[in-house]
Amino acid sequence: MAGTGESQVSIVLVHGGFVDGSGWERVYAMLKSEGYAVSIVQNPTSTLADDVAATKWIVDSQTNPVILVGHSYGGVVITQAGNDPRVVGLVYITAFAPDRGESVASLIQNPAPGAPVPPILPPRDGYLLLDKAKFAASFAADLPQEQADFMANSQIPWGVAALEGAVTEAAWRSKPSWYLVATQDKMIPPEAQRAMSKRAGAVVTEATGSHAIYVSNPQAVVAVIKSAAKSVAAAGR
Repeated sequence: MAGTGESQVSIVLVHGGFVDGSGWERVYAMLKSEGYAVSIVQNPTSTLADDVAATKWIVDSQTNPVILVGHSYGGVVITQAGNDPRVVGLVYITAFAPDRGESVASLIQNPAPGAPVPPILPPRDGYLLLDKAKFAASFAADLPQEQADFMANSQIPWGVAALEGAVTEAAWRSKPSWYLVATQDKMIPPEAQRAMSKRAGAVVTEATGSHAIYVSNPQAVVAVIKSAAKSVAAAGR
């Protein structure tokens, strides 16, 4: 079970683009089994403002200080939503960690030579999807094929407006942060992850895994979240 201090911190999990909150199931179960209070945001992934509002709605319902955990585009959401005074820490899981004025669109517009390019299809009615045939290799290469196929065929359309949504104030500038680098990520290159985490002054951990590391290696994800919880609990004593 979590210690008394850590259990006084609520964990709020925020998913990224193309997926929903169900991917957090194993992370959720592991944290709950250790006594943590855990909530999962279901972002509409339509606009950044809508996703921040959905996250803050969950934050507002917590009675304890909150650690926000964001995967992928969820990192943009927590960077903005994390300015809420109830938020005491940020955990980025192979996620974007933008600064003021930055968006996913601006962060990916100049990829490094040789970096993998996510197989995003042309927008349709203002929304984006990944090419189903390339989903497993780019997003979930370390998951069983059947599971990766299910994720590919249950994608949530990601709004272009969300992709282009810019942060107005980066919470990592005033809140402690932690970052898990997935070393086999084909969606956000590991070098880009390392650069963003360094800029944010985050406590960095690296683990083997694809972009779907929160599904394939929940133990590594939980370890980082627990480290963050222990740190903020100790700071609050």
